[in-house]
Order: sequence, then C-alpha cells, then structure tokens
Amino acid sequence: MVVMTILTCISYVPDTAAKIGVTADGSGLELGGAKYILNPYDEFAIEEALLQRERHGGRVVALTVGSDAAKEILRTALAMGADSAAIIAATGLDSFGVAANIAAYANAINASLVLLGRQSIDHDSFQMASTVGALLGIPAISVVSKLDIEGDRVRAERDIEGGKEVLEATLPLVVSVQKGINNPRYPKLPEIMKAKSKPIESVEPVAVSPRAAMVRYQVPQLKRANKILGDSDADITEFVRLLHEEAKVI
Repeated sequence: MVVMTILTCISYVPDTAAKIGVTADGSGLELGGAKYILNPYDEFAIEEALLQRERHGGRVVALTVGSDAAKEILRTALAMGADSAAIIAATGLDSFGVAANIAAYANAINASLVLLGRQSIDHDSFQMASTVGALLGIPAISVVSKLDIEGDRVRAERDIEGGKEVLEATLPLVVSVQKGINNPRYPKLPEIMKAKSKPIESVEPVAVSPRAAMVRYQVPQLKRANKILGDSDADITEFVRLLHEEAKVI
C-alpha cells in the first residue's frame, strides 16, 4: 500500500493589525516592527491535511519558503499535528520563484496531495495553487470548500455565485482551501512544548530566474470632489447624470 504524503504549504505574513506604509521612494514597504503570523487561510490547509491523514493514513509535511524567522509557523504546524516540517531558506522571490521551489520539494518527497490556503493576506495573488500544479504537470483546484478522497479519486466542492461547483480529479493533486472547509484545532500546551524541540529540515532553494519585478509601491490617491446642487428639475437631472456617469452607481 502506498502511503499518502500530504504537503501543506504555509506562509509567514504581517499581522492584519499591523500598520504598514510605503517608503518615500516607493521601492519597498515600511513594516515598523510589525508582528508576523501564520497566514490565516493556511490554518485551514493544515487542518485539512490532518483530517485527511486521520481518514486515510499517511503523513503530513509542512513547508514554508522564507527567512529563518518563518520557522515559528512551522512550529505551529508541528504543534497542531504535522509529522515533519521543512523550510526553503529563500527571500525576495517572486510568486513564480516560490511556486518553483514548492514544486521541486513536492517532487522530491513524492507528494500525493499539495494543500495551500486560498491566498496569502500580504500579496493576495491567488496564483500559487495553479502555478504549482502547472509546474508539476498535475491538476489544481482552487478555493475549495469541501474535499472528499476515496482511493485516488478526489471530489471537491467550490462555492460559486448562487450555488456550488463540484469537480472530480485524481491524485496527485494541488488544492487551495477556503475558510469554512473545517474548524482548525488549537494546539495543546504539551504539543506546543514538544514542537519547540522537533527538527526542521533546511532545504537549499532552487535557482529560478524571476518572471516579474516589483516596479513601485504606491498609496492610492484619494480624489474627492464635492458638488452642491439645488432642487430644480435641471439640478435633479444633473444629479442623476452624475450618479450614472461619474459615480457609476446607477
């Protein structure tokens, strides 16, 4: 019997409460000592990996790409119940570079299922699952709200406008999961303490040429124009025109 290996990819992101600014020249972000956390959507990916392991056996491997500080979230995944953890020590990669490194590691461990959160709250690119799938040459299903596996057959549900979309695929597969697919467990104190001493594999990054370059960060410029109108028929007509042509709300 083939043991299913579930690779769960997680991100180290600034806390949602952090105040983030843009440098004067627009070349970077001012984080101001912001606290970093486990990407909230990735909690659902970890939990789904653990649930699938409980149902079908196998092992759960947690992976992150980033600086040494990101080991903190791998400790969280281990405390929740992941069997092992690895970090690809690389920073400054674009989305393609991160995906290429994830795909290389997934190949190395012969992952049957690659799970991710639907998005990372810092970049919001929504690209990772589809890019990893393309690089591995396997199907990818994004923003999944329910996942059922029987043998190598997978049935996934996605919430869409006014209903649900049901898709079927076979393993190996890449899946990004949505909030609500499960209720992530809270690690217990003994598991948190054990996780602090568990080994974390350090993986050499794959050299990848960037496909995109950040040109500039810019704070949106708010444009405000007050108009005072009377109550004549002409003013009312003008008011309707403004709502339609400028505000575009009707």
